[in-house]
Amino acid sequence: MPAGLTDLQAPASSPNHGDRRGQRPQLIVLHYTGMADAASARARLCDPLAEVSAHWLVTEDGLTEALVPETRRAWHAGAGSWQGRDDVNSRSIGIELVNPGDSPFPAPQMAALCTLLRDIMVRWSLGPETVIAHSDMAPGRKIDPGPRLDWQGLARLGLATFVRPGPEDPDPPIGPSLDRLGYPACDADTRLSAFRLRHRPWGRGPESRADRQTAARLAASSA
Repeated sequence: MPAGLTDLQAPASSPNHGDRRGQRPQLIVLHYTGMADAASARARLCDPLAEVSAHWLVTEDGLTEALVPETRRAWHAGAGSWQGRDDVNSRSIGIELVNPGDSPFPAPQMAALCTLLRDIMVRWSLGPETVIAHSDMAPGRKIDPGPRLDWQGLARLGLATFVRPGPEDPDPPIGPSLDRLGYPACDADTRLSAFRLRHRPWGRGPESRADRQTAARLAASSA
């Protein structure tokens, strides 16, 4: 167990958690709550009838609250997979950002998220490639945290991955690159939409050269 984790083993605010089934955190999954305010989100994440939870809740004004100890399995990811492995709940830490789903993420919230990500990554020896969107692991089922999250800003701080291709980058087929990154198998359009949500939210229409080049550069940088 990582040093300094004792304070994260206090009684949970949410009862919705379980054993990690022999796994340890290998991913950090970012979500938005999709609810009107922090109180509503917290109530749902702590409701035993809802059977959902997350390790952390970050409000619009930057308040960061632990709901489930990081040593426990929170119920945030649901069905899906990443890098060929399912049961993402057992091997991830979930962060819920209070946001209704159609609003920008305020600066205090993003600053708090950056601090939280740094701390988690140090505690569990995780790199920027381990920080993913809920939509990455569940294409077609989930779209959070959506196109408004500043992934590029997180990447500048070493807290996520984000690239822009150059005009001379190679242009290989996109499928193998998405496989290498970890996207689960599904129909090509659904997977492209999930990829764009995270890496090219301005992308529209059929698959483009820029999509392929971006995916290839990301795959090469994560090798």
